[in-house]
Amino acid sequence: MNDSVLKPFGLHIKSLRTSLNISQEELASRSGLDRTYVSGIERGKRNVGLVNLFRLAQALDLSPSDLLSFDVDNSHE
Repeated sequence: MNDSVLKPFGLHIKSLRTSLNISQEELASRSGLDRTYVSGIERGKRNVGLVNLFRLAQALDLSPSDLLSFDVDNSHE
């Protein structure tokens, strides 16, 4: 179950980040997270806690619900 959610979520975060033309390092800096943690999220290897979800949303200037609006069945976003 985890991989079926984490991978598409990570691809969604990557898509949002790249659409804003910011690097993983910049997103990490803006959110107060480590770049390797951001990388792990985007690769579907890290489970994001609620506090970090809000940090990422703020760093991307989006709402937390925007980060959670992705298609679990579509891992080719």
